[in-house]
Amino acid sequence: MPLDLKNKKIWVAGETGMVGRATVRALKNENAQLLSAPHSVLDLTNQQQTFDWLHDNKPDIIIMAAAKVGGIGANASDPAGFLFQNSAMAQNVIHGAYKADVKKLVYLGSSCIYPKMAEQPIKEEALMTGALEPTNEGYALAKITGLKLCQYYNKQYGCDFISAMPTNLYGVNDSFDTENSHVIPALILKIHEAKQQNKKEVTLWGTGNALREFLYVDDLANGLVYLLKNYSDAAPINIGSGQEITIHDLAHKLKDLIGYEGSIAFDDTKPDGTPRKLLDSSKINAMGWQAQTQLDHGLSQVYEWYLGRQKSLAA
Repeated sequence: MPLDLKNKKIWVAGETGMVGRATVRALKNENAQLLSAPHSVLDLTNQQQTFDWLHDNKPDIIIMAAAKVGGIGANASDPAGFLFQNSAMAQNVIHGAYKADVKKLVYLGSSCIYPKMAEQPIKEEALMTGALEPTNEGYALAKITGLKLCQYYNKQYGCDFISAMPTNLYGVNDSFDTENSHVIPALILKIHEAKQQNKKEVTLWGTGNALREFLYVDDLANGLVYLLKNYSDAAPINIGSGQEITIHDLAHKLKDLIGYEGSIAFDDTKPDGTPRKLLDSSKINAMGWQAQTQLDHGLSQVYEWYLGRQKSLAA
């Protein structure tokens, strides 16, 4: 019997981020009571603040989407920050949820928790069977800590705390920042600026041969709500699209979408990261959930949003 969300007090931690905003959108039709505590009000790395807020507001359900995130460059340059902040937030929210008698918690992990050389597509059972990708090890270790905490509280105390592992995400409200962007916004930013500046060539990191799977953020949000209603197992569960593409082909898709007429070059002295990262999402697919957004449509939505934001910033 699916969990009924009507009149439940639901807190989306990380509500101002890309995933948080999409999750709030996905919950709008559930007739739930959505609680709000943006970062400006609540610092989730502060244990006492987090415990006090949970005690005072008593959510029935938490979707833990708050995180310090970034691309390869940001992860590689600040591993201590990514490990400390993300593990602190996970511990404070998960233990705080236990203390506050929260009925259900969905923790958002990441596909980077899996070994760099995991067999493809990556099954949930691959966790902790090999070495992590060094460039984002700090972030991955923090995410593993969070999902293991959920497992332990589920098994030890009977808490309905679950973990969902999404593949690479993209969508509206993503971060377009030269230092902290993930791959799709970083490529859009570089190629769009090259078009604006009439550059003859854009140079991108790596060989272009790395394969990546991408999931549109609203598909993820719908998947999280689906799991919230239908999944209670202690084992983590993957959420992917099954759509895989090389960085080379992705860059050329974006070149065509943006209308850039210069050429794309790759700097193979820079890291590719994990060579291939495709999740095995057969578990959630067998439950009845499937991603809906095709990559071409999703990319056009993101670029349209980016152009709109640029216009509003310039106004």
